Amino acid sequence: MRVPVEGYPFAEQTKDRPWDERGIWRALWIAHPEPPEPPYVLAFRNRFRAEREETVRIHVSADERYELYLDGERIGRGPERGDRHHWFFETYDLPLPAGEHVLVARVWVLGELAPIAQMTLRPQGFVLCPQLPEWDNALATGVAGWEVKRLRGFTPFSAFGGWFTGATLHVDGNLVEWGFERGEGEGWLPPRALQPAISMHRGDRLPEHVLQPATLPPMMERAWQNARVRFVARLESENTAQIPIRLSEHLAGEAEGWQHLLEEKATLTIPPHSARRVIIDLQDYVCAYPEVVLSGGKGASVRIHWQEALYEDPRHSVKGHRDEIDGKYFCMVWHLKDGFGDTFVTDGGRGRRFDSHWWRAGRYVEVVVRTADEPLTIDSLRFLETRYPMEPESTFTADDQRIEPITRISVRAWQMCAHETYMDCPFFEQLMYVGDTRLQVLVTYALTRDDRLPRKALLMFDSSRINIGITQSRYPSRWEQIIPPFSLWWVGMVYDYAMWRDDPRFVRERMPGVRSVMEAHLAHLAEEGLFRCIDGWNYADWVGTWRNGIPPATEGISGVHHWHLVYTLNLWAQLEHSVGEPELAQRALRLRDRLAEAGIRAFWNEQRGLFADNLSHQHFSEHTQCLAILSGCLPPERQARLAQTLTQPNDLAKTTIYFSHYLFETLRVLKRLDLILQCLDEWYRLTQNGLKTTIESPEPTRSDCHAWGAHPVFHFYASILGIRPAAPGFATVLIEPQMGNLTQAEGRLVHPHGEISVRCQRDGKTLQVEVLLPMGITGTLVAGETRLPIPEGYSQHEVLTG
Repeated sequence: MRVPVEGYPFAEQTKDRPWDERGIWRALWIAHPEPPEPPYVLAFRNRFRAEREETVRIHVSADERYELYLDGERIGRGPERGDRHHWFFETYDLPLPAGEHVLVARVWVLGELAPIAQMTLRPQGFVLCPQLPEWDNALATGVAGWEVKRLRGFTPFSAFGGWFTGATLHVDGNLVEWGFERGEGEGWLPPRALQPAISMHRGDRLPEHVLQPATLPPMMERAWQNARVRFVARLESENTAQIPIRLSEHLAGEAEGWQHLLEEKATLTIPPHSARRVIIDLQDYVCAYPEVVLSGGKGASVRIHWQEALYEDPRHSVKGHRDEIDGKYFCMVWHLKDGFGDTFVTDGGRGRRFDSHWWRAGRYVEVVVRTADEPLTIDSLRFLETRYPMEPESTFTADDQRIEPITRISVRAWQMCAHETYMDCPFFEQLMYVGDTRLQVLVTYALTRDDRLPRKALLMFDSSRINIGITQSRYPSRWEQIIPPFSLWWVGMVYDYAMWRDDPRFVRERMPGVRSVMEAHLAHLAEEGLFRCIDGWNYADWVGTWRNGIPPATEGISGVHHWHLVYTLNLWAQLEHSVGEPELAQRALRLRDRLAEAGIRAFWNEQRGLFADNLSHQHFSEHTQCLAILSGCLPPERQARLAQTLTQPNDLAKTTIYFSHYLFETLRVLKRLDLILQCLDEWYRLTQNGLKTTIESPEPTRSDCHAWGAHPVFHFYASILGIRPAAPGFATVLIEPQMGNLTQAEGRLVHPHGEISVRCQRDGKTLQVEVLLPMGITGTLVAGETRLPIPEGYSQHEVLTG
């Protein structure tokens, strides 16, 4: 029923109005007449009649979030996460038979308990406008006969340890007004009408919410079918975090009933005055809405908590092999807490459906059931998997047994960290950080043609820019955080989009933001031509010897961050060329060369053959070497020396999972793919340790699901097969395969105009390459010292590589 739309939906109807009357909807925001302080939950109801069978288009939004029901069936959730100037609305086509109907919206207002990524401007508002004016009297908020009431029984509370992800929920079925989604119950009130809804086409007196059409499709929702009961025991205490799972206490005779419940083969009845603890293994990392249907059992409670993994010691973050549960604890990292999730208390009615306002994440689920004086029947227990609906379209294989399992955990992490925005991690923060997102987007370009989520990421970061011109580190976010180097990675994201996708208009629209970020950094050049860090959290990587991930610096001058700016100046110059600004491109190149010369003078250590991290040459890292090489500014003899030093055993501060992407990029430039393949052992060990996704940092890791670790998948295509754009818009192709110790590799990569197929077979020093390019697309094959033109369509090549 959700349909995509672009632009102001009423443009045709208002095109003849004066400029200051455009962008105004025919519907008003409405609210409760006496709103309490958040958090609370509202329901809005509208009964109406369709005189004949008809499909009616409506546009819907809310602050903070809504669930929309038509005749008792949920048809959508929203609005898509955004900010003040990008407050999104969803569009639905309602197939209405002739007769009476009811629309109901459940609106969640969590206030300070909302996820940090959830913006709010005027809590508790709701707006719905039909596309056609003839439906205004029946459907438009502020015009039609809408009613509102507060829904009691829903109590949000802070999720201790579930950082930034928002409230968990306690639902008391004795207070819930069952049937609200069908518009039933008493206490409905006329709403308070607020201001008219306004779209982005309004040019004067903009309100809090500037409405724009949703940019993304509906999030996927489907029942998870692979859950397995691992443990059932009598409940000793509600504080299960301090009770280890002992398989010797497992009630094997009861486990089958729980398994049948999960498989929807049977219901399950829990006797009166009973308490059970059940550990469910979803057998993969899953983001899902929990849903349980209960009958009878008045006063019984069902608590559903989530964890990414179980812990060997509740006071430490050591998790061990993720498949193992015996002797482990279901607890929050660093805390003697039970995890996070929701609790549902039943009123004894039949078929009571309990769910949560937001999805949960992890691999393991703990269900704690306690009954009172009556038996409780669990009619169903489901987990509705949700994420952005993207699947890999590209394929890659090679004669290395590690490739398939590494691909599996990388793709799953990429999917689990993609929702209404990209996310750093689904369990702890659910925030879209620039540094993480650049790598997630590169994986997206390699795997799928769908670039709607990358476009939104670029747009939201552009919208986040603060008064000095740089982007925020994460966005959308109610809490402003500044990691200045991340704004440079955003410029890198714009460059990546310009190269991997054919959308020059969108790139041009981002260029004012790109220039703003770059000028903000250039304003911080010291007299000697070195970059002095902008105030903020100057994070680079989770290196163990770097406090808070910040590399060493001398009075704010850091080799890592200086070379990062030089690297980005090079990308900026290419962007300006691509949008037809040669003068600006030349200026960027002059600045790049000037800063590169200053960087060489200040940071090069001739004795060690390395660039230092600080002016006193006390600290050295892989990071500085990588960024210096990737800048493309080093004299050949210096790069050759640096390449030799970097690729030999050394005592440099090492890149971790995140920044190893730039190490891989560097090794590709140095034609040392053999070392990239060696590095893959770290990812392969994850698969051998029971992990289903890539992790945040070396063990012991906080997060088991961090998609910045999915970047090896990008390198399978872009570094092993060597398929990369050679011009903006992927107009021409560079294919520079590097096989390392592989003898065979092949893949299909999505392209804006079709797909690219490459098959490489190595026999000694002879490399056979088969290529299939889209019609109209040509390229260049580079292998060793050989450069050959590649025509459109199919071609075969045989080259010597050494």
